Amino acid sequence: MVRRTDTRQRMLDTAADLFQTQGYHATGLTQLTTAGGAPKGSLYFHFPGGKEQLAAEAVQLSSERTGALLAAILDDAPDPATGVDRAVDALAGFLTGSDFQRGCPLATVALDAAGASEPIRAACADGYASWHGVLSGYFAAQGLSAERADELATVVLASIEGGLLLARTRRDLAPLRAVAAHLHTTLEREFS
Repeated sequence: MVRRTDTRQRMLDTAADLFQTQGYHATGLTQLTTAGGAPKGSLYFHFPGGKEQLAAEAVQLSSERTGALLAAILDDAPDPATGVDRAVDALAGFLTGSDFQRGCPLATVALDAAGASEPIRAACADGYASWHGVLSGYFAAQGLSAERADELATVVLASIEGGLLLARTRRDLAPLRAVAAHLHTTLEREFS
């Protein structure tokens, strides 16, 4: 027998993937339960707040996973420019590996549903804030003032996010690569 936590986690994993690739509104309840291998009634059993609760928790899960990946990549890098290059390379790999379906794990949901749902908006805002915190903390640890590290983290995060969006819509990594090259030069100058 499948344990309750297994079903709940499977539904979260499935929702995170479907919301990232399709968005909130294009993903139906039947699709969520079928793809998650769960009976239809289990959605409300595990997520009493329904699809909205599931989406907010899936966004949180996606942001935690991406934040952990980002932190690991940066921690392993010899310098900030290389760290950001490697992070962009990982994101580019996810994008091309999914035939340009998986860009940022938050952007599709944020653009699709954050304006109409406070829990989803808050989950997206928290996710972006956590990634910003990873970058800002890393830059500060590399010698920047807290204020400058915060500003640079905003520029890096917004640039990569925009590059991912353009790459996904164009089905071409060129915009993301252009952003990465510019960030590399900026970071080398900033930390020299």
